[in-house]
Amino acid sequence: MLIDTHAHLNFPEFTADLPALLARAEAAGVGRIITIGTSVEGSREAVALAEQHPHLFAAVGVHPNAATDAADNFIEELRVLARHPKVVAIGEIGLDYHRLPSTQPGAPESAAATDELDARHKAVQAVVFQRQLALALELGLNVVIHERDSWDDTVAGLRAYTGQLRAVFHCFGKSPAQARQIMADGHLISFTGILTFKNAALLQQTAVEIPDDSFMVETDCPYLAPVPNRGKRCEPAWVRLVAEHLARLRGTTLEAIAAQTTATAQRFFRFQGGDEEKYEG
Repeated sequence: MLIDTHAHLNFPEFTADLPALLARAEAAGVGRIITIGTSVEGSREAVALAEQHPHLFAAVGVHPNAATDAADNFIEELRVLARHPKVVAIGEIGLDYHRLPSTQPGAPESAAATDELDARHKAVQAVVFQRQLALALELGLNVVIHERDSWDDTVAGLRAYTGQLRAVFHCFGKSPAQARQIMADGHLISFTGILTFKNAALLQQTAVEIPDDSFMVETDCPYLAPVPNRGKRCEPAWVRLVAEHLARLRGTTLEAIAAQTTATAQRFFRFQGGDEEKYEG
């Protein structure tokens, strides 16, 4: 069995054909899918999907790019959602400095003005991130991390929780040294279809070097479709392509990668509900 540990099945790209998509995933050997919240409303939708389908589970959280839109009471709303038995993590949460105000159309021409806007934006992200880490600790859930162009601040933000909660850095795309850095604090990484891209040599080296129990696989669908489907709408069935490529890189079998990543995901997410007997192994 494979587990797609990061999907966005509540996104509009999947409205028209979700039943067929889930059937294709099952046929590809994908026994569980975690659909990930990026806002309070999106988290609510993720939980609703998990309620409707036994193989689906949910993570709830506010994405850093949605942090400035979060209502004052967002953490109270997430707390209620996170108590649902099919919620397995808080996420995706973190820091994203790739789309700061200075990079957007209409940004002020003054460097001082853009620096101030960026600083405010980062400060809001940091508060939203820290409040969700505290919620995860309160509820005994692990966290799904989104990090983009914010490595040092994201790692530093997690440091206060070392030994208290664990994180998976989703859509990991960095070096073996950076992977080892977060693994030393007890965290995991997760590979997407990026691993199959021709220009992903550094990430492929990371995939070769890290220990068997340190990674999971995901699609991040509808994004990042793996080769040979690059550029298409991604879907959970294609996590198998990520796992197959990972097996080739590590000189092992798909069956071994499936067993390893499933066991790692089951430990990390501590699944409840669903058909536990079917999901064994």
